[in-house]
Amino acid sequence: MGAHRSGAGAEVGLQPLSESEGRRLKPPPAQLYGRPRTHALSPRQVRLMEQALPRLRFDMALAATPRASFPVSIDELWLEVGFGGGEHALAQVAAHPGVGLIACEVFENGICSLLSRLVPDNGVEGIEATAPLPGHLRLWDSDARTLLRALPDGCLDRLFLMFPDPWPKARHAKRRFVHPAFLPELARVLRPGAEWRIASDDPTYQAWVADVLAAQALFGVPPPATERPEGWPPTRYEAKALAAGRGPLYWTLRKR
Repeated sequence: MGAHRSGAGAEVGLQPLSESEGRRLKPPPAQLYGRPRTHALSPRQVRLMEQALPRLRFDMALAATPRASFPVSIDELWLEVGFGGGEHALAQVAAHPGVGLIACEVFENGICSLLSRLVPDNGVEGIEATAPLPGHLRLWDSDARTLLRALPDGCLDRLFLMFPDPWPKARHAKRRFVHPAFLPELARVLRPGAEWRIASDDPTYQAWVADVLAAQALFGVPPPATERPEGWPPTRYEAKALAAGRGPLYWTLRKR
């Protein structure tokens, strides 16, 4: 769910799910798989995880009233699943000061990347515990689906899924965040008319998303854009995809 994988090794000729295939598809596992880190954390990263992250961590005890987790008043509540390096989440926070954003990521190096952008490494001892942090940002460093299941009905105004892990092998389809069995849960937490943005450059995942969305009636699904729409901040994964010659698709769904 966290860090994106490239489109290398994607299946060719993925066929749409038939009704019987959809019934046979295994439900999502209780825990999505992912690497917690690519290498040992540096002393600076350890300080960020131990001192800065707790100051931004979403309080699961407040899941039933998620806006109460923010120390500032917010007009809307948004959630990003798998923020990667954090550039998209921070761009949204900077552009929308009236919005509360819960950004989810399990990949520790990605979490450190976001925190390092917020907390300057200026040599001041203990800066990770004292640097000002945005009041309208909260981080969730565990499985996003656990948090989503705990949120109340209709609480989210926008949901982001930017270049997720495609889990390209067919036997791993149950691990994909866009999953027929999980769509009702997403529809439950989104208010009517709320927006769900999905972006992917992986051919297998693109075909999978198209097939899954074609078989449901919870969301309105216009054709995906082939160029990043206005108001969608760029990400490093998009840049890597374009440099490798892969064409991203961008879906803007509306909860019915």
